[in-house]
Amino acid sequence: MPNNSRPTSPHLAAGAGPTERQAEPLKHQTDIARAAALIADPSRARILKGLADGRALPASVLAGEAGIGAATASVHLAKLVEGELVTVQQRGRHRYYRLTGPDVSAALEALALIAPPLAITSLKQSNRANALHQARSCYDHLAGRLGVALMRGLLERGVLTGSDGIHRPELAVRDRPSSYGHDSQYELTGTGRAMLAELGVDTDRLPPRRPAIRYCVDWSEHQHHLAGGLGAVLTARLFVLDWVRWGLSPRVVHLTDTGTRGLKRTLGVTLT
Repeated sequence: MPNNSRPTSPHLAAGAGPTERQAEPLKHQTDIARAAALIADPSRARILKGLADGRALPASVLAGEAGIGAATASVHLAKLVEGELVTVQQRGRHRYYRLTGPDVSAALEALALIAPPLAITSLKQSNRANALHQARSCYDHLAGRLGVALMRGLLERGVLTGSDGIHRPELAVRDRPSSYGHDSQYELTGTGRAMLAELGVDTDRLPPRRPAIRYCVDWSEHQHHLAGGLGAVLTARLFVLDWVRWGLSPRVVHLTDTGTRGLKRTLGVTLT
């Protein structure tokens, strides 16, 4: 799947997406069938997966991700926009598409838990699967082994407090893999504010209209990784510092040598 025309900037600006829902959606009247029908088409599903890292991408790149022609991609994108799963923005002569918010990405992650796995028939597919487990984006924050290790470092250094970052299925009340967590309440400490300020993260200017601190139960590691406004701003800062970079495949993130040293020095984070 060609990705060379992907934008190089992270597009993880704080507050780029709409407010994260805090209500439990199944308690309300929602048209699940309509949303499911939009995702059910294989080409549209591949387009949505290509957008799941929160970046805005042109139709030409998304057509390549889905393995379809430009005209067909345009039809699918129009349906996704109409169904409010995707938004579109005109930039000069080009249109850029992105998910309407992190809830769409969370829904895709949840569906991945019950979907049958795609057969891995090549070394390239195997390498990509391993890379997604190692480090990936979960909309606008880090996930996989890197995201879990970052959360552990934040807890061990006293940046966050409230729980230990471990998902215990036998004790969980509302927490499930590949979803926003609810059972634990994390808080940012005074020490944490100072440590993050040294990294260039201003915790007094987190994105409005979304929870400052949330966590997800990571689908591959079954532990907590940081989400919410703080997760988005911290991730964006790591891209600016060149501690992490985008991979060629959708959602894949690579930890740089500089990032390996920087995260170990500042937060005690090590990633094997």
